[in-house]
Amino acid sequence: MDQGELAGQIVTAFDGMSAQLRSAARYVLDKPYDVALLSMREQARHAGVQPATMTRLAQHLGLDGYEAVRDIYAAAIRDGEIGFAGKAGLQVASQKLKGDHALAADILDSISSQLSHLAEGRSIDRLVETARALSAARRVYCLGLRSSHAVAWHLHYILSLIGEKSVLLHGIGGTDGDALAHATKDDVLIAASVLPYTRFTIELVEYAAGRGVPVIAITDSGVAPLALLADHLVVVPTGSPSFFHTMTPAFIVAEILGALVAGQAGEGAVESLRRFDEQGAALKTHLNQRPPKKMPMRDRR
Repeated sequence: MDQGELAGQIVTAFDGMSAQLRSAARYVLDKPYDVALLSMREQARHAGVQPATMTRLAQHLGLDGYEAVRDIYAAAIRDGEIGFAGKAGLQVASQKLKGDHALAADILDSISSQLSHLAEGRSIDRLVETARALSAARRVYCLGLRSSHAVAWHLHYILSLIGEKSVLLHGIGGTDGDALAHATKDDVLIAASVLPYTRFTIELVEYAAGRGVPVIAITDSGVAPLALLADHLVVVPTGSPSFFHTMTPAFIVAEILGALVAGQAGEGAVESLRRFDEQGAALKTHLNQRPPKKMPMRDRR
């Protein structure tokens, strides 16, 4: 039996389970990585049931004990089965049990909790320290590929409004890292990457670090590939009830860093933004009034 088959079996058997077994079953469906990595007692505590309930769940599914459940999920992680497709299967199973409204609420609750952790004193200290490193740099090279691209682009866009020091490593025409040829120890490379880590991001950061360019990492673990290369590290949570990892905390980190750097730049940032406003007005970049309401066709006759 593999992890996908077990999830399907849980869904099939769910209606016939007791309330306690249902709580345990929902935990298994919602937290596949925890099932593989945490002890049975820890999982029972998170699920709000007794450890014996986890054992009874396994037996209800035809397994000898809960270690068999953990082994199935651990094998899935080792074999790479709990990727997007594997997690999508878990989401579908959980959503089928709890409904669409519950999934939406679970995602929002998860993000809210993650942002609360980011607001703790130690996290804010790290953000302030990172912003100072960005402010002190001659140039800021922003890197983020695939799901992390929005994080890098958003920070780059904010920094571009307040000056000319930001360079986005965007990869048009396969030129992702070409601009790094000009980077020195007086610059900084800020890179975002979360599991599953994009290989080329790590390679570019390794190259820059090898040339003495300071690195700021926005990633999901203190032992992530980027973390091991970073001079400054911001760890963001990415867990989500969705099949897709959340990028919301990383995106908000970029927003906070941009705001902090702007404030640290002082009058220089204000003057740059004034020029931006003047250009926007001259080119009518932004819509300043509502467009006239279209008349229904029958009233045009």
